[in-house]
Amino acid sequence: MNQRGNSVVVIGGGLVGCWSAWYLLQQGFRVTIVERDCVGSGASSGNCGFVCPSHVLPLAGPGVFWSTLKQLLTPGGAVSIAARFDPGLWGWLWRFARHCNAHCQAKAALGRQQLLVSSMRLYREFICQQKVDPQWQEQGLLLVFRSPAAFDRYRSTVEILQQEYSLPVTAYPGRDVQQLEPSLRAGLGGGWFFPEDTHLRPELLLSQLRDQFEAFGGKIEQGTGVTGIEIQQGRAVAVRTGQQARDADLIVLAAGAETGLFARSLGCSLPVQPGKGYSFTVSAPSDMPRRPMIFEETHVAVTPFVDAFRVGSTMRFAGYDRRIEQHRLRMLRRIAEQHLRIRLPEKLSGAWSGWRPMVYDGLPCIGRSPVSNVIVAAGNGMIGLSTAPATGRLVAELAAEVSPHIDPRPYALSRFS
Repeated sequence: MNQRGNSVVVIGGGLVGCWSAWYLLQQGFRVTIVERDCVGSGASSGNCGFVCPSHVLPLAGPGVFWSTLKQLLTPGGAVSIAARFDPGLWGWLWRFARHCNAHCQAKAALGRQQLLVSSMRLYREFICQQKVDPQWQEQGLLLVFRSPAAFDRYRSTVEILQQEYSLPVTAYPGRDVQQLEPSLRAGLGGGWFFPEDTHLRPELLLSQLRDQFEAFGGKIEQGTGVTGIEIQQGRAVAVRTGQQARDADLIVLAAGAETGLFARSLGCSLPVQPGKGYSFTVSAPSDMPRRPMIFEETHVAVTPFVDAFRVGSTMRFAGYDRRIEQHRLRMLRRIAEQHLRIRLPEKLSGAWSGWRPMVYDGLPCIGRSPVSNVIVAAGNGMIGLSTAPATGRLVAELAAEVSPHIDPRPYALSRFS
């Protein structure tokens, strides 16, 4: 039965929640976003702003578990786990290890690719039709390697990306990479350039998307924490916020890394773990890089915005810890300066940390829960910005019971049963 015209409460004001709300509005629903803090306050605002079709391969792949384990055992490494009793994380890691093979990687990549390709098209449509400017820049993405050996090892991945997913990639070995990007230090091993990747300023996008959503009649309630979903006779009837209950015909659960906390009440498994990331943003230096880059051996990313420069990354499995650890920001700066000729400020301003919603198989959770009028949209991991528009449009199509523009089966919650 088509439910257009009914009321929808979207739990979560991050990128996935906002894009879901936007496309639900286009389908004719009455939509309210309920956000505990402010729109984009979680992982959505402080990321490096990549819109990357090149990120088609999931984190889990052949040999990745052992290389990740090596990083975990390296003090101050980009990947780390806080020492604590956490059976949920241990189970997640065990399942991640089981997915580190070529078959699972290829299966996840197909699901990721259709979200990535669709989202790129939807970004262009939104920017053109709504006449907004989130500092969209088509400068590609450069993966930089310090050692020639690491550069050469990545060649096998490039062959997969070219042959299986038709992605254009250009090699810049040795000194050639510095000619492409003069801000790099001399003596690096090389780089692989993905010309079709783009980037934008996440904070601007969120602000403009919020403005458009409200201009078209959507409502946003910030500073409103959700404590639970009220279910009667197998259907959700309200969203609980403290002492109040907000009635809803349909609920979209887009609570990022905290989505799994609602799983028991919905009668399903939602294996979303918080992977804590860090970034800092400084004023644009005079010799700022021309294009965004990832220093692949350490997975540290840098992004030149129009008027600022951002350095970010790390993956810290520390549970729901909100602290900003200064030594991790110093690590980001040190790695950036090992690759770049620029000198960053000693005192770092614009520090940020947030929880990426990580699922062990590298695919988001998008679909109806066992409580049929609750749709889950979470777990986009490290490609949240790159896949959020297509995720939101798919949510709206499932809600309206119209033919989806992409195949929804790879993201179904039933795969965790």
